[in-house]
Amino acid sequence: MVEIKTDAALEAMREAGRVVARALAAARDAAGVGVSLRVLDEAARAVLTEAGARSPFLGYQPSFAPTPFPAVVCVSVNDAIVHGVPDGYRLRDGDLVSVDCGAELDGWTGDAAVSFIVGAPRPADLELVKATGEALDAGIAAATVGNRIGDISHAIGSVAAAARCGMPRDFGGHGIGRRMHEDPHVPNRGRPGRGFPLRHGLVLAIEPMLMAGGSDAYRTDTDGWTLRTADGSRAAHIEHTVAITEEGPRILTLP
Repeated sequence: MVEIKTDAALEAMREAGRVVARALAAARDAAGVGVSLRVLDEAARAVLTEAGARSPFLGYQPSFAPTPFPAVVCVSVNDAIVHGVPDGYRLRDGDLVSVDCGAELDGWTGDAAVSFIVGAPRPADLELVKATGEALDAGIAAATVGNRIGDISHAIGSVAAAARCGMPRDFGGHGIGRRMHEDPHVPNRGRPGRGFPLRHGLVLAIEPMLMAGGSDAYRTDTDGWTLRTADGSRAAHIEHTVAITEEGPRILTLP
């Protein structure tokens, strides 16, 4: 069931989105050569605690997961696409890092992700992060009243195809509101003019995940959570929670 949010609900979700933005900024600021992934989780956790927000990630266990998720952020490094579990791995010079975070505040949820490079970047990684950001921008630009989910999907997929990047077919964006994952599903590829119609008050988490090798194949780590590119190429993941409004798309997870 798809829930259309009231304007008051959008304002409440904007506050949750601000918390997400602060938590992601804290995790990014904490990252550096020699820093363990657990430190990034601790930095984000402190922001959520200070804001009085709950983590929708911590303890989350969808049907595919063998155990509840143990952290408030997913941290995916290099060939990890999404759902990386923060552990004792210490970041190295040139690592490509994606951090995904959610926050529930006063019953409403925000969800966003960033990708960045620690230390000296590889030019190819800069291009991958740029393409992923452009795919997100294209998807957001298509999130307008009168369009359909397929228009968002097509916009994202067109940018990924032009960059010759792969994307995991089984994963994409989603509706969001009272819960982190709601209907409708937002594929990262699709045909324009198809799918659920976009209306004022619909809120979506739009999240392209691009894989530099060009293949769509991925594998799951033994932890049952972390998805990695099957060919070992690097991946980037960038996400925003976006409200469809009569005035145009409104990004709710900006600072």
